[in-house]
Amino acid sequence: MVETYMRQSALAHLGLNARPDLEGPCGVQLGEIAFPGQIGLRLDASDEAILKAAQTALGFPLPVEANAATNKGATTALWLGPDEWLVLTPDAKADTLQLALKKALQDHHAAVFDVSDSRVVLSLGGENARDVLKKGCGLDLHPRSFGPGQCAQSTLALAHVLIHQTAINKKTGAATYHVIVHRSFAEYMWAWLEDAAGEYGVQVGSG
Repeated sequence: MVETYMRQSALAHLGLNARPDLEGPCGVQLGEIAFPGQIGLRLDASDEAILKAAQTALGFPLPVEANAATNKGATTALWLGPDEWLVLTPDAKADTLQLALKKALQDHHAAVFDVSDSRVVLSLGGENARDVLKKGCGLDLHPRSFGPGQCAQSTLALAHVLIHQTAINKKTGAATYHVIVHRSFAEYMWAWLEDAAGEYGVQVGSG
């Protein structure tokens, strides 16, 4: 295992923390959520006993409907398929949660595995965040079809991504998303998002 102090973001060389504040209108906020804990989970969702065991470890139920997400606090479970989920949690809690899931599911046919270094999580928000995604993604992102608590795997600018809408401003309709992309495509995805957001004014910051 790599020592914590040696960990480096796939975007570290871009110097995102050193970007100056944007002067003028800003329709998009773009950032990276550094080093989130990511746990892969496979189990039979038709088995109530397994679902209950997973819920005990997580502290909330897994989403069983397609393209749904559930959460408690900073920990979120994203539906990837009928028997597959991605659990995102703060880095400091990842090991404890993974052990809790393994213990809860040890007597069941299930798999729990660490995938924390396989994907990068980008945050995208602001009044024009939805407009940015629409430039390169075929999903119907209209609020009537895709809202908070929903996620979907798709392609964005030809890259495979998992898009999760985390919030919406009820007054302005501005949406906030997590764009989860494989590490090898992280720099490409960042460059595309920043370029696509350019016409609206983009503020780079932490996720």
